[in-house]
Amino acid sequence: MKFIVSSSALLKHLQQINGVINANTVLPILEDFLFEIQDKKLSVVATDLETVMRVEMDVESKENGKVCIPAKILMDSLKNIPDQPLSFTIERNFAIEITSDNGKYKVMGENPDNFPKEPSSDDTNNFTIASSAFVNAINKTLFAVSSDDLRPAMTGVFFELNKDSLQFVATDAHRLVRYKRKDVACPKTDSFIVPKKPLNLLKNALPDNADQLTVSYNSNHLFVKHGSTQLICRLIDARFPDYKVVIPTDNPYKLVVNTSDFQSALRRVSVFSNKSTNQVALSISGSELQLAAQDVDFSFEGNERMSCQYDGEDLQIAFNAKFLIEMLNSADTEEVKVELSTPTKAGIIKPTEQSDDEDVLMLVMPLMLNN
Repeated sequence: MKFIVSSSALLKHLQQINGVINANTVLPILEDFLFEIQDKKLSVVATDLETVMRVEMDVESKENGKVCIPAKILMDSLKNIPDQPLSFTIERNFAIEITSDNGKYKVMGENPDNFPKEPSSDDTNNFTIASSAFVNAINKTLFAVSSDDLRPAMTGVFFELNKDSLQFVATDAHRLVRYKRKDVACPKTDSFIVPKKPLNLLKNALPDNADQLTVSYNSNHLFVKHGSTQLICRLIDARFPDYKVVIPTDNPYKLVVNTSDFQSALRRVSVFSNKSTNQVALSISGSELQLAAQDVDFSFEGNERMSCQYDGEDLQIAFNAKFLIEMLNSADTEEVKVELSTPTKAGIIKPTEQSDDEDVLMLVMPLMLNN
C-alpha cells in the first residue's frame, strides 16, 4: 500500500487527535494511530479505550488498506519536516517507509487488526448546536469540574436536555456553574455526564464559529461530529447530585464591581493568603469593598480597597480567592453582579449583561471567617 500526503496537512490533523493518546498505557497498540485508506480518503483514529477521535483528509492513493503507526515518533518527525509531499509505503510485514524531498525514514508499524474497534452508534438521539455555543459552554463550565475520582459524577459536565434548551452544569462541591443555551432544541428531556478529557479535546478541535455540530448520544456514549472530525466518548455512569437544592433562591444584597479591577485586586491580595485555603475576606459597606488576606503562620498580610455599587446591609464574608478569580475569568462582561445574603450562605455571581440565547449562573461557597 502506498499513499502521498502533505506533511503540514497531516501534522495539523494529527495534532487535533494526538491528545487522546495517554503517555503510559497498558496496551502498546494504544500508542499508535490507526491509518485507514478508503477511496482516496485517509482516516486516522486515536483511542484510549474511553475516548475515540477520528479525522479524515484527502490523499493520493491507488489502493485501499490500513496500518497502525506509532504516534510519538510520527509526530516528532512531522514537526521537523518542512511543508512538502510525503510518500508512505507500507510493506506486508507493516514496515513503513516515509520518503520526503531529501530524506528517507523507516518505522515499524503494527497489525491494524489488533486496534480496538470503535463503539457503534446504535439507538442514538441527536440534536444540533452551533460550534461556538458548544465551545463557549465548555469554557464556561470545565474549570468547575471536580478532580476527585472518589466522586465520579462530579468529574464531568452534566448535560441537561430539554425540548427548548440545553443546560451544562459543573460542580466540585465548593463552587457550581450552570450555563444554559436557549437556542438548542433537544429531541426529548434527558440527561448524561460527559468526562473532562473529551470536552478538553473538543474545545481545542472545534472552531469558534457558527458551524452546526451534530451531537448524538445513547445510554453509554456521546458522539460529536464536525466536518471531517469525529469524537466518541464513554459517558460517566453515575448520578449527578441534585444541584438545584444548593442554589439560594433569595440573596437580597447586590454587589456590582468592575470585573478586571476585582480580579486584579484578588490576585494581589491572595498572594498574602494562607496557601491551603486561599482565603480572602470581603468587607462591604456603602460604596466601598475591602479585601483582606493573611497567613498567620508567616505573619503575611495584604489589604486593598476598591469602589463598588452595593445595595444591602454591611457584610463581611470570606471566599477562596482562586475560585473567584477563575469564575471572573469566564465572565465576559465589564462588570459582574454578586448576590449575597449572610456570611455562611453561598454567593451567586452573574455577568451584568447576557445575550438572549444564554444564561450563566456561578455559585461559590463561603469560607469560615477567621477573626
